[in-house]
Amino acid sequence: MPRKPIEPSIADENSAPGGVAAVDRALSVLGAFRSGDRTLTLTELAERSRLYKSTVLRLLASLEHARLVVRQGDGVYALGPEVARLHAVFTGSFSLEAEVVPALRALVARTQESAAFHVRQGEQRLCLYRVDSPHVVRDHTRAGDLLPLDRGAGGRVLRAFEGAKGAAHERTRQQGYVDIDSDRVPDLSGISAPVFGADGRLVGALTLTMPTSRKRPGFVDDVRGAARQLTVRLGGSPR
Repeated sequence: MPRKPIEPSIADENSAPGGVAAVDRALSVLGAFRSGDRTLTLTELAERSRLYKSTVLRLLASLEHARLVVRQGDGVYALGPEVARLHAVFTGSFSLEAEVVPALRALVARTQESAAFHVRQGEQRLCLYRVDSPHVVRDHTRAGDLLPLDRGAGGRVLRAFEGAKGAAHERTRQQGYVDIDSDRVPDLSGISAPVFGADGRLVGALTLTMPTSRKRPGFVDDVRGAARQLTVRLGGSPR
């Protein structure tokens, strides 16, 4: 009987409720490929998935058969053509709006404040999507409005995570969000966090705005959690 690994595998730690263990293990082998990897050895795949090499070899046989991985002449493994086909299908059917707007609605339902998604447009930022707070007193920015890139929580997040230099931007990158008061409009507070895509690049800034008098400490965690969940929905990895 094979001995159990001392450390749980990635598949064991992230098993799907009601799922199939063998599928979880195979997907953990695919998940071992990271941004920048062209090929991986059997040893690297085993180390990253925390599975025995013998187990990884059996899984690779199935993945090769499905063209999800290919074994190259020097014995290393690369992602296969089926991955590219699935990516093309996903890209063709993907709608950013269909992912972002429900995330904004959920954030508004949780906080009762206004939520928006900002992207950079030249030297300004565009409010691409917006869901309003049910309160009468609120920020009245609308989808389609152009806002400053150097003021406001969303603008500061966009600049910081696009690599702007300076101590303030470095602090933003380290803490992972911006929480600021009266920066763009007096008595208006904003909390914003970055959203990343599958290629690791910044997609936009998810931002919550509210009158400073209604700001609550828990809003930071709400915004950061929503941004992380949206990043995962877009195929990215939360930082």
